[in-house]
Amino acid sequence: MSEAARSLLQRWGASFRKGTDFDSWGQLVEATDEYQILARHLQKEAQSQPNNSEFTEDQKKTLGKIATCLELRSAALQSTQSQEEFKLEDLKKLEPILKNIFTYNKEFPFDVQPVPPRKILAPGEEEDLEFEEDEEEGGAGAGSPDTFSARVPGTLLPQLPSEPGMTLLTIKIEKIGLKDAGQCIDPYITVSVKDLNGIDLTPVQDTPVATRKEDTYIHFCVDIEIQRHVEKLTKGAAIFFEFKHYKPKKRFTSTKCFAFMEMDEIKPGPMVIELYKKPTDFKRKKLQLLTKKPLYLHLHQTLHKE
Repeated sequence: MSEAARSLLQRWGASFRKGTDFDSWGQLVEATDEYQILARHLQKEAQSQPNNSEFTEDQKKTLGKIATCLELRSAALQSTQSQEEFKLEDLKKLEPILKNIFTYNKEFPFDVQPVPPRKILAPGEEEDLEFEEDEEEGGAGAGSPDTFSARVPGTLLPQLPSEPGMTLLTIKIEKIGLKDAGQCIDPYITVSVKDLNGIDLTPVQDTPVATRKEDTYIHFCVDIEIQRHVEKLTKGAAIFFEFKHYKPKKRFTSTKCFAFMEMDEIKPGPMVIELYKKPTDFKRKKLQLLTKKPLYLHLHQTLHKE
């Protein structure tokens, strides 16, 4: 094991212990943040190219599975549902596996799968790797298939249990309008709820790959269950929708554009929201519309109150 690999494992181990300590102490928000950060580091390593990693493909699969378990524990901390959640004692079983990843050769203790093996870049990171044609230029991809054959399962979470006097929000993502809809490969949308500082208030969810495209629209028709009661969302929070698609020439998944809705826009019924240029601005300070054309993200909101 090289010194670089040893240092990396030490950092991951320290982050793992920090998260489980927060978890044991009942500091759930801090534990969730630590788990999600570590999960993304492990996912990035699991999806790295062979010549850029000291880990074998089997070891990277194990890292990806550990990342999945971290996400499951993070989601469990956000839910009041007691059944079928990933418990802290389950997660602690993975620390020795992470610490001894180079010598671990047993069957993984949980039936989980790593995220699909594609490089997923953080908002803005892809700006250094590619130049995308401005939305006002160029045309749609003629001859593209009307359906998307590859199916990504997504990471959608179930609805939270109801609480007296509390409101749950379901957002159906119906479709998104893009001039080059036909060129988008395996498109999906990442949904997150952020506070004014861009900090996650709920687990991040990915939709499955879109069901079909039609003219300038990509159709999703999928329900997103917001993982916090509306009354418990902090003032100034917003729900973000990042549209992502796969770029085969670059071999990574790129954020193309994003949209968001603020708390005063939570109301039952259909709505359309504007699309903005990447990188995703979670603090909503420097927003630039994607296009002057009348193309939007189409949603439908349903409020559930006991």
